[in-house]
Amino acid sequence: MRWENLTAGPAGDPARDAALFGADAVTTRTFDSPEFRGITFHEIRARSIVNRVPGASRMPFEWTVNPYRGCTHACVYCFARKTHSYLDLDTGLGFDSQIVVKINAPDLLRRQLASHRWHGEHIAMGTNVDCYQRAEGRYQLMPGIIAALRDRANPFSILTKGTLILRDLDLLKQAAEVTDVGISVSVGFTDDELWRTVEPGTPAPERRLDVVRTLSEHGIGCGVLMAPVIPFLGDRPAQLRATVRAIAASGATSVTPLVLHLRPGAREWFMAWLEHHHPYLVRRYERLYAEGAYAPKWYQRRITRQVHELAQEYGIGFTRAGMPRRIPEPEPETPPTPEPTQLTLL
Repeated sequence: MRWENLTAGPAGDPARDAALFGADAVTTRTFDSPEFRGITFHEIRARSIVNRVPGASRMPFEWTVNPYRGCTHACVYCFARKTHSYLDLDTGLGFDSQIVVKINAPDLLRRQLASHRWHGEHIAMGTNVDCYQRAEGRYQLMPGIIAALRDRANPFSILTKGTLILRDLDLLKQAAEVTDVGISVSVGFTDDELWRTVEPGTPAPERRLDVVRTLSEHGIGCGVLMAPVIPFLGDRPAQLRATVRAIAASGATSVTPLVLHLRPGAREWFMAWLEHHHPYLVRRYERLYAEGAYAPKWYQRRITRQVHELAQEYGIGFTRAGMPRRIPEPEPETPPTPEPTQLTLL
C-alpha cells in the first residue's frame, strides 16, 4: 500500500510532498465479532485532520474532517471509492472492507482548532465517507470531534446514513447551544428491495428517518438529502411520492434531491453491479451518462421539480440559518469579602 500517497493539500501544493502519515505509523487489525467479520482496519496517526476542499469542487463548503477512509456501508454508487486507489487499495470490495481509521482525530482536531491560523470556518463531516459507519461503534472518534468543535464554538455540519449519531445526541445539543450545527440524513428512496442491493451495509431507510424524527423531537432541526435518486430504478413518480411522503412524516426541515452521479472508480463498480442485477439497463445508463459523471441537466431539473412539488404538497419547509450563537459569557465572580470565601469553579 502506498500510505505515503495520502497527502495534504490539492495537487500542486508544496504541502502535498509531506505524507499525512508514514507506513511505520500503521497498525492493522481484524476483529472476530460478527459485525466486523471480513473487515480489516488500518489504524493510523494522521498529521492533519482538517482538509481543504479543492477550489474546483462543486461542494458548498471549504473545509472537511474525515476520520475514516473506506466505508462498510458498501453503497455500490459511492463517489469516494476512487480515493482508495490512491493507496493502491481496491475501489470495489477493498473500499467496503479495508477501512483506514485516524485514531488521533479528536486530539489532532482540538490542536488545529486552537491554532492562530484557524479562523473558525464551517467544517463539514460525512462528505467523503460516513463518519457514523459501523467502525465508529468501536473506535468512538466522533464524541471527541464534536466536543472539540463545541468547545471552540466552531460551526459544523454532519451528513450521515448511520443511526449511531443518536448516541451523541447530548453532545449535539450542547454544541447547538453555542454554534450553528447542521444535521442531514441521506435517504434517496424507501424501496426495501432497492436498498438491500445498492446500500447493503446501511441501516434501513425507515430507521434513518427515525433518526430525523428523534433529532427533531429534541430540538435539533434535521434535513434530508434525498440522494441518490437512481435513474430507472428509483425515479418513478410513485417512488418519489412515497419517499417524500415518508420524509415529511419524519419531521424533516427540508428535502434536497440529488441525482446519482458516477465518477471514475464508482462508475466501474456500479456498472458491474448493474450488469449483474439489471442488465437490461446497461445501454440506457451508457446513453444517459455518455457525457460524463453527471446525468443530463434536463433529467436533473425534472427530478428536482418533481421533488420540490411533492415537498410543497406535503408541507416540508426549507432550512433557514438560525441566529448567530456564541459561547456564553462566564458568570461574574462574587466580589471579595473580608471573610474567607470558598470560590466556585465557573
